[in-house]
Amino acid sequence: MQLPNYKQAKQRIKENVKIENYENSAIYQELGSGKTYHLKTYGCQMNEHDSENIEAMLEQLGFTKEENMEAADLVLLNTCSIRENAHNKAFGMLGRLKHLKETKKDLIVGLCGCMAQEEGVVNEILEKHKEVNFVFGTHNLHHLPQILKKHLDTSQQQIEVFSKEGNLIEGLPVKRTSKHKAYVNIIYGCDKFCTYCIVPYTRGKQRSRKKEDILKEIQQLVKDGYQEVTLLGQNVNAYGKDLENNYHMEDLLEDVAKTNIPRVRFMTSHPWDFTDKMIEVIEKYPNIMPFIHLPVQSGSSRILKLMGRRYTKEDYLTLLDKIRNRIPNVSISTDIIVGFPGETEEDFKETLDLVEHCKYDNAYTFIYSARENTPASKLLDETSLKEKEERLYRLNNIVNQYFLESNQKLVDKVVKVLVEGKNENGKTDLYGYTDTNKLVNFDGDDTLIGQIIDVKITNAKTWSLDGKISEC
Repeated sequence: MQLPNYKQAKQRIKENVKIENYENSAIYQELGSGKTYHLKTYGCQMNEHDSENIEAMLEQLGFTKEENMEAADLVLLNTCSIRENAHNKAFGMLGRLKHLKETKKDLIVGLCGCMAQEEGVVNEILEKHKEVNFVFGTHNLHHLPQILKKHLDTSQQQIEVFSKEGNLIEGLPVKRTSKHKAYVNIIYGCDKFCTYCIVPYTRGKQRSRKKEDILKEIQQLVKDGYQEVTLLGQNVNAYGKDLENNYHMEDLLEDVAKTNIPRVRFMTSHPWDFTDKMIEVIEKYPNIMPFIHLPVQSGSSRILKLMGRRYTKEDYLTLLDKIRNRIPNVSISTDIIVGFPGETEEDFKETLDLVEHCKYDNAYTFIYSARENTPASKLLDETSLKEKEERLYRLNNIVNQYFLESNQKLVDKVVKVLVEGKNENGKTDLYGYTDTNKLVNFDGDDTLIGQIIDVKITNAKTWSLDGKISEC
């Protein structure tokens, strides 16, 4: 049994990260023969991509996917710890599974992802959740077959969580959820240690993949007909800072663009690492999409300092204005936290002023939630929940206004849309996304799925656009 340790997780050891190749030993290949699995994913795109790897590994073991959780032989939760809401949802699901297991004695329950890296979570599982049969963390995803076999052989609870990050694992199998757009990890972990954030503890230090391995994966996607790739990392534009070859995010972006995949995206960026050279490359290559997610978190320099964000409000606005001036038609989204400990009404008004200046195309807004063992969790927080909720309401009223105004600018214009699939609501046939990452619903034939087509925008809503296929 290997348990998580916050003190160890915070350390940044300067050992070189080794690269290993994933191998699926023959002794594991029949583990799931005749059995089904149900995988539930919480959190960010990194978690979604981890789940693509998990599904592929399980199916190599002989498991078959089951959409109905209650009918599955194995239920695995891939969890998120960034905010309290995702944390509570996962524990609520464990409660449901505990009841299910009372009538389905052979049900296997597993938990992985960022919550598995938390000391408090694992201690609670040991004390209160005996229904959980196995737990593994973010650094040993590739050990799933071994951990599952240990449980099946011993019928004992297996917990294997490394607080010292493991090596980079290449060659993990992947079952992509889309045939047209793909996630590709380029860097793992984060070294920024924002005071409110638990990610540096749950995902470890920054570890960049070799450019050759990244480009090889993308070149194969091009051969397979993929239309879009999203380069992923907790701090994606820190890529290469841990390497010794003077090859950084702007260099990788350029090389990915040169593969001629039609669309390139990346997320998530930290403003501190967003360089002028990155802006030049995005401006230069038309297949790098004019969409940038640039979290600000607060419009108050005082609060930004308490958050450990390493930039001021003025620094952020200078960067954003530079991006807007250099990249035509760029769309910018952000993250904003309301009610950080010590935030005054004046600090909050500075955030509103910043939003009025930036006029974001999209924003993910949240009330601050303390995460265990982070520095911000020890700060005095005297603002009531009612006041925080009222601030969030005021903020959302403003950001929603700008979302709608941004969308309205596209009415009567023809835009390029990657058709992603059929609409389930029945109001329109198809949906897809513009180069600026705006959702468009329209009527059309299923044969268009996977193609980039011209769509004329006919109507704008706050969160989406309506359109029709352009005849010209």
